[in-house]
Amino acid sequence: RKMEYTVEQLDEKLNRLIAILCDEQEIDINKFKLDEIDIGSKRIIFRGLSNQRRPSPLSSEFMRLQDEILSFERDHKIIVDVNKLSYVNNMTIFLGDITTLRADAIVNAGNSTMLGSFEPCDSSIDNVIMSAGGLQIRQELNYLMSKQGHPEPNGRAKLTKGYNLPANYIIHTVGPLVFDRVSYHDKIDLANCYKSCLELAVQNGFKNIVFCCIATGTYRFPRDLGSKIAVTTVSNWLKENNYPIKVVFCVYNDHDRKLYEEKFSELEII
Repeated sequence: RKMEYTVEQLDEKLNRLIAILCDEQEIDINKFKLDEIDIGSKRIIFRGLSNQRRPSPLSSEFMRLQDEILSFERDHKIIVDVNKLSYVNNMTIFLGDITTLRADAIVNAGNSTMLGSFEPCDSSIDNVIMSAGGLQIRQELNYLMSKQGHPEPNGRAKLTKGYNLPANYIIHTVGPLVFDRVSYHDKIDLANCYKSCLELAVQNGFKNIVFCCIATGTYRFPRDLGSKIAVTTVSNWLKENNYPIKVVFCVYNDHDRKLYEEKFSELEII
């Protein structure tokens, strides 16, 4: 059920969360002048401090307060159930915020550490997803990576819970970082990201999956080629595998939406 809090209650929770994070990170809380700023500014400070927090055990008080804030925000967004979208050949395009989709799994484009971005409030999909889901995501990934003992190779996939997201799970994958021109191996790595995510979804019995535009942001993979590889790889995988899974390509702007629509049209999906 939805939790309702007054502005004063939310303000008190944020003050305490900021205090906990400042204490952990040995930051002077007085520099933020919390008595002089509004709740929106405090929310930004909390996100930034959370983003830069290194993996370490989370106190029960922190997790309770964080989850109260994040679940409150989730419950006051317009959530879209992917089962209610229209599909052609089990594929569709959604323009909007991936953290507002209720799905079995959404895909996060991470880096080789798999721990998310430590840059406060950056705009990467990695930061956006982890900021909305909570620091438990980083904790779970840190456990998986410590167990693995080496950086995550390109084109593989790992699964965590969704925690405070409307999605039940997150599939994390690492795409190729393009420095100059796209190599043959870059193309193979990107295609493998999509295949690995789909295979992990099948292993866990998922009936739907939401892809972000893997590697086409800060990793500089060309958007036009990236959308072609995404749609072609997924379309071929669906034809080759007898598994009823619905696939959503979540795009964040009209430019990407048009690119994906073009690829759908070329493959006669629409």
